[in-house]
Parts: sequence; C-alpha cells; structure tokens
Amino acid sequence: MKRYILHEPFSIYHFEADVWQHSVHKHTYFEIIFILNGSGVHHINGHAYAYASDDVFLLGPEDFHHFEISETTEFCFVRFNESVEKQQQEAAWQPIIRTLLSTSSQSSNSIVTDKQEKQKLRHLLAVLEAECANEKSAYFDMVRDSILRSMLLVLARNLFNHSPADDARKYSVEAILMYIRQHIFQPESLTIGHLAMRFNYAPAYISLFFKRHTGESLKQYIIRYKVRIIESRLLYSKHTLTEIADEFGYTDESHLCKQFRKYTGISPALFRQRG
Repeated sequence: MKRYILHEPFSIYHFEADVWQHSVHKHTYFEIIFILNGSGVHHINGHAYAYASDDVFLLGPEDFHHFEISETTEFCFVRFNESVEKQQQEAAWQPIIRTLLSTSSQSSNSIVTDKQEKQKLRHLLAVLEAECANEKSAYFDMVRDSILRSMLLVLARNLFNHSPADDARKYSVEAILMYIRQHIFQPESLTIGHLAMRFNYAPAYISLFFKRHTGESLKQYIIRYKVRIIESRLLYSKHTLTEIADEFGYTDESHLCKQFRKYTGISPALFRQRG
C-alpha cells in the first residue's frame, strides 16, 4: 500500500474533484479533512462512511483511506506532524491534543455534527488559509500553530463530548474504551481499581465485563493500545526512548523496552530502524 510522506511540519491542500485520483493509501502524518461542498463515500480502514458538506474527518498515520465521489466535492486537507503539540513547557491544551491524536484512528466518521461547531471550524480554516497565503508575514509560524491548535481543541471537544449522557451508555464498554484512550498517558487512571470506581463496578467484575465484550482482558487491551501508540512515536517522531518512557509513565527506559519486546518480539530501537 502506498504511503504518502510529508517533508515539512505543515501543509494545506485545497482542491475540487469530480473523480478521486488517489489509490488507497496511508500517511506519515496527521490529516484534518474538510468537506466544504459535495457528497460521496469516504472509505476508512475498510469501512464506508457517507460524507456531505461541512463534514470533518481526522486521520492518523496508520489510517488508510480513499474517497468515492458522488457529487463534485471541494476538499481542504490540513496536514501536520506531531510538532504541533510540542513546546518547551507543558501547557493545559497539550494533554487534550495528545489524547485526540492518539484517538484519531478510532474516530473514522465525521467528528462534528453540531452546525455551530462546523461554522467555527470553517471560520478557523478561512483564517488559516489566509495566513498561509502570506507565509513571510510576521509571527506566521506562531499564528499558524495557534489556529491549528484551536481547530484540534474544537475537534477534541466534539469527539469526547459526543457520547449521549444516558446511564446505559455511561456504563457501556464503549465508555470504558473511550476513557482508556483519553487517559492512556496517565497510568494511575488506568488501574483496575480506579476504573472499577470510575464506572461503578466491582474490580473483579469490570475485568470480566470488559473481556466478555471485547475478547481481551482489560490489562492486555491497555498495554496493546499503549504499544501501538509507542510504535507511531518510534516511526513518526524523533523522541528518544527516555522521552517516550517518560511520556507514557514508565519507570525508566528499560521498563519500556522490556514491555515493548514482550508484545512485539523486537526492541524499540530495532523497530525504529526497520521502519
């Protein structure tokens, strides 16, 4: 399968098409896809989703997709790598964006359904495109990154608050899965005891409940999901093993290496080298 590469931290691609010209492909970057006009079907990771004007999709590096256009479609692709969430000191928005980006492959359908939220994103996109038309303007990089972060925070708000508030949903396995994805960088929030208390289950029962509905133990799912994100870090970032270990709450680099080797069969260094 073809993999598209982004050779710069950011790019924006605005175009109109009657026929989709690209084969099924993956990327080395993240991608916010705006459907400005038109309709058709978006095929993501083997699933088909109808799309229409004002839909917004978020794809991660391991997602594969292509479009089937029914009505002439105006697209805008905002492409970026993980550097958007980096700055010297931890800011309040960083954990939210990290969670969103690690959840991107779980959010295959259009993220935003609220009309006002869609309008906000359209306005942000218009400002972003206007800024990108004059990249030599003062503070361009900072303004661009600020707008992009605002987009991602709006997407996060819609994705994480999209679940209905009824009790059946609250205690469903989907709610547990979403909670795990949102807190994957906070190991203290993912202990059996904490999850049991959070979802009002007995510790022994929540493990049985989770395995019955997913076919995998709670502990195994958390570790495998974490390892999958670490694989992306190794392939698509320049983080050192020490930095990755610290980000995911490992006691040290050797602990990360031991667990990674157990679940993949190779060391993180060799995985990065082969990638």
